[in-house]
Amino acid sequence: MTFLENINLNQPLNLDLLARKAVEGFIIGLHKSPFHGFSVEFAEHKLYYPGDNIRNIDWKVFARSDKLFTKKYEEETNLRARIVIDISSSMYYPRASGDKQVLNKLQWSCLAAASLVHLLKKQRDAYGLTLFDDQIRFHSQVRSNSAHQKLIYNELDRYISQPNELKSTSTASTLDEIAETIHKRSMVIIFSDMLDDPENSKPVFDALQHLKHNKHEVILFHVLDKSTELEFDFESRPLEFIDLETGEKIRLMSHEVKDTYVSKMAAYENELKLKSLQNRIDFVPVDIKKDFDQVLQSFLIRRTKMKI
Repeated sequence: MTFLENINLNQPLNLDLLARKAVEGFIIGLHKSPFHGFSVEFAEHKLYYPGDNIRNIDWKVFARSDKLFTKKYEEETNLRARIVIDISSSMYYPRASGDKQVLNKLQWSCLAAASLVHLLKKQRDAYGLTLFDDQIRFHSQVRSNSAHQKLIYNELDRYISQPNELKSTSTASTLDEIAETIHKRSMVIIFSDMLDDPENSKPVFDALQHLKHNKHEVILFHVLDKSTELEFDFESRPLEFIDLETGEKIRLMSHEVKDTYVSKMAAYENELKLKSLQNRIDFVPVDIKKDFDQVLQSFLIRRTKMKI
């Protein structure tokens, strides 16, 4: 049974406990994977790189692990991370049906963000949270203490449990505002399905480029239910589809539009990847049917590449 399958949406969720379990499970897997060279004792050590002061090497750790780590001191400048989550109506897909409880894209993103917050706090990095739909709805300061962690968890919990409302998206204007207001050289971690206007993605990528121009590192987690939103895997019978942002409904036979839909979504996905590559943005497609390792690993890879 996967970590996600153990989550019971019919009961109140303890975000602190869930985040802790997700990170601990990831770290255990990390030691068994090709990425076992990552340090998980972030509060005290970091990986040694050529040019680091060899006097700071922890030789006791080297004797146990055969890997070089340097001692990390409190006065070192830590990472400032800004977690940005799209809370528009399209992120409430898929909706629960009958007794079947499933994580929607927003719930999955909030749980993934909580796991990142736990990991960031473990590293003694500072973190802040921004939630947006057609405007910014919540924007915290950047802190690293336990009180701030609790504040972030409380805000995330609200959006895990609250029902869907009709809310459109304005990703471009939100990212432009964030680029101008947050501390320079931050890491901006975005969770979004990027479904503003697939026919015209230029404003969104202009805003992402604005973040890069202001010297921020950017990770874009493209959050989708892969089987239905990319592969259009629905039963071949008359179905009613509802636009979660407008409430508009349409009935059709899924197999009649599947080829056209899959082709257009694949083209849009490729455009997102290409534009991200051109702007030196880490574009990471994530599937809400899978665990949070895909998020935590991508974060650590970018984290170790940063010179802070």
